[in-house]
Amino acid sequence: MEQPLAPFSVCNLAAVNLANMVNKETKQVDFEKLINTVQTGVRLQDNVIDATPYFLEENKKQALGERRVGLGVMGLADLLIYCEKEYGSKEGNELVDKVFETIATTAYRTSIELAKEKGSFPFLKGKTEEETNRLRQAFINTGYMKKMPEDIRQSILENGIRNSHLITVAPTGSTGTMIGVSTGLEPYFSFTYYRSGRLGKFIEVKAEIVNEYLERNPNAASSELPKWFVTAMELAPEAHADTQCVIQRWVDSSISKTVNAPKGYTVEQVQKVYERLYKGGAKGGTVYVDGSRDAQVLTLKAEGNTSEDVAPASLEKPKVVLVETIQDLRSTDVTYGSEIGDICPICRKGEVKEHGGCNTCDNCGAQLKCGL
Repeated sequence: MEQPLAPFSVCNLAAVNLANMVNKETKQVDFEKLINTVQTGVRLQDNVIDATPYFLEENKKQALGERRVGLGVMGLADLLIYCEKEYGSKEGNELVDKVFETIATTAYRTSIELAKEKGSFPFLKGKTEEETNRLRQAFINTGYMKKMPEDIRQSILENGIRNSHLITVAPTGSTGTMIGVSTGLEPYFSFTYYRSGRLGKFIEVKAEIVNEYLERNPNAASSELPKWFVTAMELAPEAHADTQCVIQRWVDSSISKTVNAPKGYTVEQVQKVYERLYKGGAKGGTVYVDGSRDAQVLTLKAEGNTSEDVAPASLEKPKVVLVETIQDLRSTDVTYGSEIGDICPICRKGEVKEHGGCNTCDNCGAQLKCGL
């Protein structure tokens, strides 16, 4: 994520878990709960500004002067799955637009209420009332604020606003993974994948939302999930870009979002994606072509990347399965899996043994499950 900051500005980030903002029985977003959560989040982050021990006087002056916060999200893909909407589809983007409109407008209205209680951020105050009015007028006439509801713009003119910025969507890679939801704005990379990390080159990760769906639907097959279980590599790059542009309208600062492109994507195709992002109003963008680096954090195969590793996406749609439920890996006397004594599902030769706190294949060395 490239977060634009003034000299000596600091990041003050938080994230709403959108997976918890859905009524799973009605398959509808609980907007009242979302509003209450955002209100609490903004107030919490504003308090953090005053509670932080600043080590540099320049940091303290800038942070207290602009009172910048960055409320973001995680679990967007989970929200869409629970609502049975496909990530990147027209219906999915309409719901995403409504969710982020709610987040942004609630955050701004909360900040205005805070300004009534505690005052505007100091950089929005002039030495005279006339100068303050000019600063507020300039604030509501920025490109972002012109798109906000008129009642919010007029309230800022009348009362000011507590925070100069309110919305930033950070990656939430570690925190999202820790609590078992999709990270940031991203769709799931896969519902079973291997993550390269400090504990080993390839650690198997499985999405909890699939197990939850299978528990609710015992007759369903994990290899034939409903269409709203969409993965990053199944989406066209244009769909990634369009969803980012829908969200950007409601984000006053930075967005972390990767446009995943299949192996073999050309320079010209990448250029067109960046042009699409620009025309759609995105402030920036990242396009990653699968296999374009010798080593990458996420991969669908537990081995190094070569030009032969992955077939072009146009030839076959990637299959979304859980390793433990692949029936052709099982027989009456052999169990492939990640538990001690199982046969390694990667090389299908070695035995899984405990090594340094990790369940590790004694043949290929794949670290399949770690308890550290």
